[in-house]
Order: sequence, then structure tokens, then C-alpha cells
Amino acid sequence: MTTPAQWDNLIGRTAVDPDGDKLGKVGQIYLDEVTGKPAWVTVSTGMFGTRQSFAPLQNATVRDEQLILAVPQQLVKDAPTVEDDGRLDEAEVAALYQHYAAHLDPAGRGRVEDAGDDRYAGRHADAGPGGGPQGQDTDGAMTRSEERLNVGTESVPVGRARLRKYVVTENVSTTVPVSHEEVRLEREPVTDANRDAALSGPDITEDEHEVQLRAERPVVDKETVPVERVRLATESVAGEEQVSEEVRKEQIDEPEVDTRRGRER
Repeated sequence: MTTPAQWDNLIGRTAVDPDGDKLGKVGQIYLDEVTGKPAWVTVSTGMFGTRQSFAPLQNATVRDEQLILAVPQQLVKDAPTVEDDGRLDEAEVAALYQHYAAHLDPAGRGRVEDAGDDRYAGRHADAGPGGGPQGQDTDGAMTRSEERLNVGTESVPVGRARLRKYVVTENVSTTVPVSHEEVRLEREPVTDANRDAALSGPDITEDEHEVQLRAERPVVDKETVPVERVRLATESVAGEEQVSEEVRKEQIDEPEVDTRRGRER
């Protein structure tokens, strides 16, 4: 089943929520079985856009090449898992309506606003009933669709790096020059120059003299000084990863021509 030509322009466009948050790429448009009008749209969500989430088209608008849905981003991501197989059964429709109940107006079922873009005016007129992407095309042509793999990247946390400093003790040895005083005995003869000093005391006596000896000793003092600044930095390293995913495509058989009716007389 294919999408009517008037809706093909939406497929592949970016869907956003009322706040402008990106939801994903538009996949298929589903019609309401009762009204035959567009009711649901599939949006690629999840990592690498591999999940097709159903969102209501009620009160949606088209502006600046984007489909603006009337429901928030997280509500679409949390939508019930429904197989994108071309048709919604009653249970699946009921589950979707229950999930989006707070954002749906029962009186406006299937209504989509085109925000002044006349390319979408009256687009539901060619869409036949069937609860799927298509009823019957009116121009006699069949549209063949296929899924294409859109691969992107997202940044996710993979680990942590920590910078830690700690204290270690090491022994540092150095040589310090020191000096000290030693005593030596100096003798000088009595001369005319020192005779008076030599004869200043008694002739024979006992006496003693004392000299203060001094020596240098090493003195150790420590001070803390900054020596370098260290910080953590990150750099991007380019690489490649192989991504594999199954995609579906529609094939059209060669036409079957029945000539028996033309031979009957």
C-alpha cells in the first residue's frame, strides 16, 4: 500500500513537536477507516531512528518544510509499539487513542491544518478509506515505495576520566659548606715592642686564658612553591563503525494480461 500523491511531499520531512524539538523523519501517513482522512503518521525515533513511532495528525501543521505535531516529543517516544505494516487494527487504534487521549479532540478527529501551504489543501480528497497509507489512487498509477537507511551519530557517555593528586615523601640529600674554629698555640719572643705588656703582671704566678670557639652547623628550612599546572583535556579521534540494518522495499511485478476474454465470442 502506498501513500496518495498529495501526501508524498511529507514523507522524509522532519517532524517536530509544538516546542520545536525534533522528533524524527516522517515515514508513512495512515488514514482513518471511518472518515478516510489522514489520522496518524509514523516518525523515526530511537537510536539511529530505527523505531517507527505513531503520532496523531490531529491539529498538525506544515510550516518551513517541517511537520509540526500537536503532541510533545516524549509522548511520541513513549507511544505504544505498533507494527508499521500498512494497516492499523482496532486494538492498535484504541491503544494509540488511549495513549494520546489528553492531546486529542474527539470532535476534530482526522483534522490537519496546512498553515497556509496550499500544496496540502484538500489532500485528503484522494485518500480512500482503509486505515492504512492508501485506499485507491485515482490517477491509475501505483506508487512504489522503499525504506532508506538514514544513519547519523549521537554523543553518549562512555566513561569518566579523573585527575587526582596525592602526597609522596622522598629523601633529598645536598652538600652544605660549613666552617668551625680550632685552637692553635702561637708563640712570640719578648721584644722592645711588647716588653711592657710582658712585664705588666707578677714575676711568677699561675694564670689561665679562655677563648670562645665557634662552628657553623647546617640549618634546614622547607617552603612550598608551585611548580606546574595540570588539567584534563579531551580530543576527538575519528574512526569508523559498520552499521547493518534491514530495509524494506516494494516491488512491482510485470503486468498480467488476460487475453481469454477477447477470444470469447
